Amino acid sequence: MQRVGFILKPGQSSNERLLTELATWVLELGHLPVIAAEDRPVIQNVVIVPREHIGQEIDMAVVLGGDGTMLGASNLVADQGVPVLGINLGRLGFLTPFDLEDAEDAIADALAGKLRTSERMRLAVTYTSDGEAPVTRTGLNDAVIHQGAMARLIEVEAQLDGDMVSLYRADGLIIATPTGSTAYNLAAGGPIIEPGQRAMVLTPVCPHSLTNRSLVVPGSSSITIHLDRSARGVVLTVDGQWAHSFSPDDEIEIAAAARPLVVFKSDKRYFDILREKLHWGARLDRSHEQIDEAVGRRSGRISTRQDAVSDPDDDD
Repeated sequence: MQRVGFILKPGQSSNERLLTELATWVLELGHLPVIAAEDRPVIQNVVIVPREHIGQEIDMAVVLGGDGTMLGASNLVADQGVPVLGINLGRLGFLTPFDLEDAEDAIADALAGKLRTSERMRLAVTYTSDGEAPVTRTGLNDAVIHQGAMARLIEVEAQLDGDMVSLYRADGLIIATPTGSTAYNLAAGGPIIEPGQRAMVLTPVCPHSLTNRSLVVPGSSSITIHLDRSARGVVLTVDGQWAHSFSPDDEIEIAAAARPLVVFKSDKRYFDILREKLHWGARLDRSHEQIDEAVGRRSGRISTRQDAVSDPDDDD
């Protein structure tokens, strides 16, 4: 018997019916559902635990939600090595590859050992402020240093294993994992990195330089970030889910987390998902049928205009 944890988007009560159906399915398969107390389960014969402890109580996790839910779930289960199966209930679903209609089959296959898994590198982001104990947060996607309330340039110094890399004058700086390379990093013009790689990418946001571009570094590296003395109102954000003010006397160190996130893989290949979700490399030219249809519509409009011009009943 395996213990299957269900992780929902916090406060998403509309998924209670789905949770009940899938937990009942797990019971029918002879396994034990584990549900966070915050999700208010109404099912008999399940284990109920506090959300923050769910990773310690399960053998696999089923995430019901979108990419944001998966980012939050990674912090709950990755350190325990618990594999995660993502069921997409969101808009993009880049990190949750299984469709809702395939949920029961996917769960059954995962429990039967029929699904492959892969590891996703995570970041360990350590924030140190003068006179305070260091604080470490983990992230699956990225760490971002950016201006808070005011729209203005900031100056950020980045070091790699103690050596100076660059002084970025930009709206911000993104440090992303391969998984996060298709998120904010991609929108800022950064490269796509295949998620099986162990690497990090530094991408400035709107740099005030024509030559200051993205830099891919080994995942074994340590990146240290400092601010210029004049900086004010700068914020550090990890995965868009945790934020802290960042002052010139502070230091940020970013490295690979000790444990990756283990995820169940669907039958879709990574580049197929890129094309499906992000239209990456997809041909945008029209098919012959679409062209013929457009030509037909245009011909119809021209004929209508010509008839109107030559109408014998015209007042002139």
